[in-house]
Amino acid sequence: MTGGTLLELGVVTAYMLVALAVGLVAYRVTDRSAEDYYLAGRGLGTGVLLFTTFATLLSAFTFFAGPNIAYANGPEWILVMGLMDGVLFGLLWYFLGYRQWLLGKENGYVTLGEMLGDRFGSRGLRGLVAGVSIFWLFPYVMLQQIGAGEALVGLTGGAVPYWAGAGLITLFMVVYVGISGMRGVAWTDTLQGVFMLGITWVAFLWVATEIAGSGGGGLAGAMPAEFRALGGGAYSPQWMLSQAIGIAVGVSMFPQVNQRFFVADSERTLKRTFAIWPLLVVLLFVPAFLMGAWANGVGLPLPEGENIVPILLNEYTPGWFAALVVAGALAAMMSSSDSMLLSGSSYFTRDIYRPFVNSEASERREDVLGRVGVAVFAVAAFGGSLLRPGSLLEVGSTAFGGFAQLAPPVALAMYWRRTTKAGMFAGIAGTQAFYLATVFGPTVTLGGVPVVASSYFGWFAQVVGLVLGLVLTVGVSAVTTPDTTEDPAAYVDALRAD
Repeated sequence: MTGGTLLELGVVTAYMLVALAVGLVAYRVTDRSAEDYYLAGRGLGTGVLLFTTFATLLSAFTFFAGPNIAYANGPEWILVMGLMDGVLFGLLWYFLGYRQWLLGKENGYVTLGEMLGDRFGSRGLRGLVAGVSIFWLFPYVMLQQIGAGEALVGLTGGAVPYWAGAGLITLFMVVYVGISGMRGVAWTDTLQGVFMLGITWVAFLWVATEIAGSGGGGLAGAMPAEFRALGGGAYSPQWMLSQAIGIAVGVSMFPQVNQRFFVADSERTLKRTFAIWPLLVVLLFVPAFLMGAWANGVGLPLPEGENIVPILLNEYTPGWFAALVVAGALAAMMSSSDSMLLSGSSYFTRDIYRPFVNSEASERREDVLGRVGVAVFAVAAFGGSLLRPGSLLEVGSTAFGGFAQLAPPVALAMYWRRTTKAGMFAGIAGTQAFYLATVFGPTVTLGGVPVVASSYFGWFAQVVGLVLGLVLTVGVSAVTTPDTTEDPAAYVDALRAD
């Protein structure tokens, strides 16, 4: 192995050791209740909440797929992820997340399924929400394992094969998350988020300086002519809005992000966090995606199956620095995976095992089952990752759209007292059926108009599904009578503070 490879592996190893040390400290101060294991006792302050959410979203998609899109199609991807999703998700954090925080604080909810199941008196609804969430979480965990496996192959020049790299990361995640719970995850996420934001800007400025001083028109010349006009090509208004809306709404329903709506230590912390969020997102995505576009302008080739950021860094920065950034990106994938595994376990234990298998399970039993659940989920996802079911972009965008379909019924449940259990089932099941048929079904046309296809007059299925979910939930609720088990007042006391 080269010196650069050894440095890269050293950085990854150091990160793992630091994370394990933090996890052991977190284990010592975490009690054996589900609330403490899954939500860190609802005691996270502004800085930790902000950066644990930030690091949770720093994934293989952000560091590899996004710059690859900017390389191929231009830097308008910044508008999709940086500006649009920074602002859109910040707004959703306020309109959905703040109400969830109020409800969780008042009633002790740990998961979204618990919150909805209590309001509508339905363990079936609770199980449906958990089942849908775990179903779409599975491919997104796989995405991180695929990205990590590919990164380790690149780091070692193929000395570590793909399966071994993905397996190593999976094993580490199982041990670490099983030990630390949310508190340890949040602490290491904070360190990771600060590090990755800083190192991305150092890389950006380094590459910018090198390109500017290399002749050939400097930075202006590094931006291809076809990338200098806003819109056009792949970036139609429908395409950009579909991507932005689908990703932002999907993120708000991600289990690992959605549960962070429950963990703030105060209302002030929550409001500060979502106010700062858009700025933090822009600060990350602008340099990352501009580097992707610059790589195209300076003529760097992007071989099939590889990622442009490591190629650009190897061209313009010393080997040790490129190694540091790529190893840091690998650590970012791990910081996403740990939260996903923890959330997937909580949805299984709280919303499937407890209501359907053993409603009298003790906190201690649930704590043990949760840690076992992390291992089972991780190993199953690892098995799926070995099949390599598509590119990082394909896997990621598909999961975003699936999660997004939960949002209209959830929003109506919190804001419209007339929402019924039947309306919730129709809104969730109907949109999931529509989206699954669109993603995995054949193309069907009626009079030349796509009935089941990936795009509807330029709009993506995930956005069409949001409208369908709103119509189904409102329509069915309007014509059905609330069940005797439903409790429209369940949210009233907690939401009086809103």
